[in-house]
Order: sequence, then C-alpha cells, then structure tokens
Amino acid sequence: MAVASPRGCSAAGPRREDLIAPVRDGKAETRLTRRANALLLLDDGMSCVAVAKVLYLDDDTIRYWYQLYGEQGLNWLADFGYKGRACELTATQQDALKMWVAATLPRTTARVGEWIERHCGVSYTRSALVKLLARLDLEYRKPTMLPRKLDPVKQRAFIAEYENLLNSLGDDEAVLFADAVHPTHEARPAGCWAPKDAKVAIEQTSGRQRLNIHGAIDLESGATRMIDVATVDALSTIALLMAIVLMYPGKRLIHVFLDNARYHHARLVQEWLARPGCRIRLHFIPSYCPHLDPIERLWGVDAQERHPQPVLRDLQRFLLLLRVSVEIGGQ
Repeated sequence: MAVASPRGCSAAGPRREDLIAPVRDGKAETRLTRRANALLLLDDGMSCVAVAKVLYLDDDTIRYWYQLYGEQGLNWLADFGYKGRACELTATQQDALKMWVAATLPRTTARVGEWIERHCGVSYTRSALVKLLARLDLEYRKPTMLPRKLDPVKQRAFIAEYENLLNSLGDDEAVLFADAVHPTHEARPAGCWAPKDAKVAIEQTSGRQRLNIHGAIDLESGATRMIDVATVDALSTIALLMAIVLMYPGKRLIHVFLDNARYHHARLVQEWLARPGCRIRLHFIPSYCPHLDPIERLWGVDAQERHPQPVLRDLQRFLLLLRVSVEIGGQ
C-alpha cells in the first residue's frame, strides 16, 4: 500500500511498509530514542493509546515502559535486558590461559584453541576465540625489532649531551640532523577501495632505478635541505654540509648530527671541517641507534605519503614528488 499524498503534493511516495521498518529498527540507539519519545509525549498529556498510535507501537508496550520508568528511572532507558552469554571457562582456567599466552606467545588462534580444548575440554570457534582473548586483555601484535648491539650507557650519555647542547644553544647557532636515504623508483601495489566488480591493476615499471638522497632537517624550524647524488660518500657529505652552510648565512655555528657511516668519518670530510672559519661542527649518534635520529622518521613519513599506486614513468617527476613530500614531512 502506497503512502497517501499530502494535500497539494502529487509525487508518488514510498510504500508504507518501507517507512515503518526503520521506525521499528531494533538497534539500541533507535530503541533508546523511541522510549524517550514515548515518555515525553506522555508528559505532554497524550494518552498511552495516542502515543502508541504516533510511534506505531502497542499501547500495552507504552504502559509497560511508563511502569518501568517509574520503578527504575532514567537507568532503564538504556537497559534492554541483554546480559550476554557466560564464559565457558572458569576464572581459574582464564587465568591459566593468560599465563600460557604470556609465556608462549602463540602465533595463531588455532593453537590457542587447541590448548583450551586439551586443558579445559571446551571447543571454541575462531570468532569466539578472538572475543575471548579480547575480554582477557590479550591482543594480536607484532614484536618490535631491537638492534642487537644497543648500549644503554652510550644512549643515556648522548641524550644528556644533546639536552645540554640545546639548553646552552645561542641565538647564532643551529642544530640539524642529517642522513642518507635510497628510495627506489618502482611500482608498488597497495590495498585500496574500489568498486566490487572493477579489476584493479597497475603496470610494472621497466626497472628499479634507485635514487640516492643526502638530506638534513632542522627540528626547530622544520626546514629541510636535500641533494640527490650519484653516490652517497664523502664528497656527497661535503656537498650537503656546504648546502647547509648556505641555508644559515647568519649563524656563527651549525651543529650537525650524523650516524656513524664510514663516509661521515672520511679523511676528506675531516680536512674540509679543518678549514679556517668552518662553521660546521659534527656530532655522532651512537651506533645501532636509528631511533635517536629524527630524520629517520622523516624518511618514514615520506614513504607513507608517496602514494604507491600511480606509476611515475618519468624519474624526474618521481624525484620532484619525493622533494615535495619530504618538505611537507619536515613541516
């Protein structure tokens, strides 16, 4: 049966059944709103029969709601009587499960299910296992990789030295972190949203052309400076330091933090730094501590910001996009 058109309206409306269905939606937020509306209409002086007619409900339902509101107050509005299913494992079994997971770090829910079935005699589906583990404050995650040769003493000493430098830094000094990165120009398929019936494909690039970028970032201003070079070596290090000097013509001293790559310690670099009037002073981050080098995170931002899907066949366009994403990441 179609909905009757109001006076003055001739457009055909939807079927009445199609409109009543969302009115009686069983979602919690819809039910909560319907209960509150019923109470407000009753407070406005309408009878239970009239409210039921307006809300497309039974008048006995309205009377029952009013009775529960009088007995339980506002707490009743959001109480729909669903208590959930009781866990089939006892509290002791749940504690044992948590201890076993913490000790063995199982990789799959299948292995967890096998342990529960063997030790507790209860069989769970995969979805039930996921919910059980979540209720026990257990989650699936990947371990963080730690460098093998971390030296906590050297790390603490470096952090203290860096903080002392910042606390005593003059207005005519600047601090930058420098490093090299080697992005590859190639197509990288990645997940994306697309129409269900559409085939999504990208054409491969002809080869893997790699760029060599030597760059630096000023954490205080967000300014970046990077140069693309044929090879990252002592000469490219000197070229980057010269570019940094040109960035700060008014600075008396420029502190540059680097990792311990061999070319950063090269004799050519040391000779360039020994020139009279050189305004660059190098500081070295402890070995195996990339987490102490902020520019590493800038390279990570760049890798995320560059969309992997479109194929830039022109290497120069790829380089331009790389420059823009690095500059945005620095800000």
